[in-house]
Amino acid sequence: MSHEVPKTSSDATIAARGGWVPEFVTRPSAPPIYMTTAFDLDDLSQLDSVASGREAGYIYTRDGNPNHEAFAADVAKLEGANAGIACASGMGALTAALLAMVKTGDHIVAARVLYGRTGQLINHLCSSFGVTVTYVDITDVAAIRAACTPKTQLALIESVSNPLVEVADIPAVVQALGSVPLLVDNTFATPSLLRPIDHGAQLVWHSASKYLNGHGDVMLGVMVGANALMRKIRGALSLYGMNSNPMESWLGSRGLRTLPLRMARVSETALTVAQDLEKQSAINRVFYPGLSSHATHALAKRLMPRGQGGMLAFDLKGGRNAVDALFRLLAETIPFSPTLADARTTLSYPAGTSHKFMTAAERAACGITDGLVRLSVGLEDANDLMKELGAALGRIAQ
Repeated sequence: MSHEVPKTSSDATIAARGGWVPEFVTRPSAPPIYMTTAFDLDDLSQLDSVASGREAGYIYTRDGNPNHEAFAADVAKLEGANAGIACASGMGALTAALLAMVKTGDHIVAARVLYGRTGQLINHLCSSFGVTVTYVDITDVAAIRAACTPKTQLALIESVSNPLVEVADIPAVVQALGSVPLLVDNTFATPSLLRPIDHGAQLVWHSASKYLNGHGDVMLGVMVGANALMRKIRGALSLYGMNSNPMESWLGSRGLRTLPLRMARVSETALTVAQDLEKQSAINRVFYPGLSSHATHALAKRLMPRGQGGMLAFDLKGGRNAVDALFRLLAETIPFSPTLADARTTLSYPAGTSHKFMTAAERAACGITDGLVRLSVGLEDANDLMKELGAALGRIAQ
């Protein structure tokens, strides 16, 4: 019996079903963007086959999309992990991991110095869901060991801290934690400069809006780790709707192609700029792990031999008023932009942006003063940056 599909000439039907070209076998030179909410299935047998993993395919973009998979898989390879997930933001990636791994009554060990919103999220879990947390100085191995209890399900640190760019001794932290899994925020370092999994971490996450993309035009997060952990976290990601969209993931993949080149460039420029800033009379202190004056310089040279990244900070003598004056003077060249890792160099103010949710006492305990400025070094010429910064700082010092 013939089952030929009847042809139609109705303009409404043609328009509604349009946009397709015949299938072809030549491969595109650049990855395509799969901007689709769902994927069509032939029948119920294929649904069962795809859903069970027997057949490669996708069903609904919240649960998976080729662009999500490509981006997360590439980050996993770069980090030396088995698998990964793409999320709507870095905070989305962290939320998915916490929801998958921690429940009421569990305990977390966390670094005292963290991105402000990371600490805010952990504190929210404590106040609203009955999770407990112990904040520790991660340079104190004995304190880390003492903080762990039978209920400790997770430890959380940054490979390079925000905003004072202190490098974590990840091998020592892992040893002190024993069997407690370690989740590392590797946003500042990237796998081009440091791979936490090589040093014993179980999970690594990024605000991929930053260096992984590198152009200041996406909101994206990623989490990578072992297959079993990633299956748990992927379930939470889908359930709570924290997935990325295809376009953002595609842009993240495009950014990854130049990541090693960009990280080498910003590391070289940041060291040159940091050395010059140490000479400026308007500055109390410069924080950059590539400087011999930095508290974690020796550790940075050991764990990050290919470069110490593009992030640095400096403390202005005039406090908040001096910061405001500096931002006004540099507005047309090095703008105040509360993010980091753009292709252009930007300034930020931790006390008023990334760490504004902390109390003044909490910021002081972390070394975040009212005069602290964070500088995200971009891809400009180092001499141009030094001239622009030097001229503005010179006027403030007068």
